[in-house]
Amino acid sequence: MFHSMCEDKIYKNLFNGDWVASTNTIDVFSPVDNNLVGTIPAMSKDEANLVIANSKASQKDWANMAISSRASILHKCAALLDENVDYLSVIMQNEIAKDKHSCDAEIKRTADFIRFTADAGKNLEGETIGADNFPGFKKNKISFVTKVPVGIVLAISPFNYPINLSASKIAPALIGGNSVILKPSTQGAISALHLAAIFHEAGVPHGVLNTITGRGSEIGDYLVTHKDINFINFTGSTEVGKHIAVIAGMVPMIMELGGKDAAIVLCDADIESAGKDIVAGAFSYSGQRCTAVKRILVINDVADSLIIELMKNIKLLKVGAPQDDCEVTPLIDNSAADYVQELIDDALHHGATLLCGNKRINNLIYPTLFDNVTTDMRLAWEEPFGPVLPIIRVKNIEEAIIIANRSEYGLQTSVYTKNIDDAFNIANQLDVGTVQINNKPERGPDHFPFSGTKSSGMGTQGIKYSIEAMTRSKATVLLINP
Repeated sequence: MFHSMCEDKIYKNLFNGDWVASTNTIDVFSPVDNNLVGTIPAMSKDEANLVIANSKASQKDWANMAISSRASILHKCAALLDENVDYLSVIMQNEIAKDKHSCDAEIKRTADFIRFTADAGKNLEGETIGADNFPGFKKNKISFVTKVPVGIVLAISPFNYPINLSASKIAPALIGGNSVILKPSTQGAISALHLAAIFHEAGVPHGVLNTITGRGSEIGDYLVTHKDINFINFTGSTEVGKHIAVIAGMVPMIMELGGKDAAIVLCDADIESAGKDIVAGAFSYSGQRCTAVKRILVINDVADSLIIELMKNIKLLKVGAPQDDCEVTPLIDNSAADYVQELIDDALHHGATLLCGNKRINNLIYPTLFDNVTTDMRLAWEEPFGPVLPIIRVKNIEEAIIIANRSEYGLQTSVYTKNIDDAFNIANQLDVGTVQINNKPERGPDHFPFSGTKSSGMGTQGIKYSIEAMTRSKATVLLINP
């Protein structure tokens, strides 16, 4: 199914059921060894106009198709993903330097996500509302409320989960009757184009799913401000997300942006379990996740014990190439590694205690742990998107909550304690989308609500919530015996 989308590593875009090339192209190199992974089209504004017009024309027939028929196509898509795990995993390992285990898990999880979405869509039902339950009205009006698609959904996906975070936008939009234009990150686009090929092979009608590749800096603003885009579903940096929110105007959107997720460790926590969990949460895929643990707020009395457990588990991490099943792999590019190094150097300059790490080979940064990080250091507040973890010692719970809430971000926070009353008391005071109790920050299960406050985003994801966001209620009011 993939042969028609690529020839000699030159990839094409899906347009109206065909794979089409563009005059301009972009080379995509592997973060692992800098070898060429492939060449993708850099689409022009004129080409984008054709795609948007085609998506608009194709959406109406798709919206008129029975939901059960749409669901059947999505189930076939999920099955095809399961059949191609090994092939797609190799593509992802080469393109984004994610370890094999995580690649396999992402693809399998995506298949499950699509199946669940297909079944959840069958519950997409309207309602009938009588007028007489509102004061002053009689039984002479009935409102028939149906759920209808919003139209064209622009799905903008990131490099770090190119299959899962593309499908998490595409599948709910499709089951809701929308057409979708997928604009993946340049790094990650090849993996995302393979996903589009899966949807196409599964039977999504021509034009209902199209793709646009190209640098966001060149075509992104044009897409998000196009008059025919009806919904924007974006995952990426806070900087870009805020920019889109400003220029897109009244177009409804879901934004999944950055985070500075804290792990709050209390005196009565299971320190051994917390240490193991935090290391997994901080360093898997080199910390290149919005839900990675990005700082530890630990009560000073147990900080030394926690450090022992952290160091023990960090030493177990394998560092190197994703093909060797390493958890800590090269960052997506040298620019990302330079930024992480900046934060490390700033922490050292301001007196933080380096416990391990601060070793770099090109864009590969070894897991780095700091103690005695203070709130005047950049590492306490900025999101590194890399394998560096600061420990901030606090006197008590109140100080931990204050520092956690001072962040510009509000995605997730973990609380490690055996006292359920303390856990819920702290959870009630944290200004974040999700509080994890005795568990690292993470997305899922995928039918749970997933959201962020402040600079971490807007709107709520999760299968039911995403479907609801990308459909709208339409009322038809009947006047009886006027």
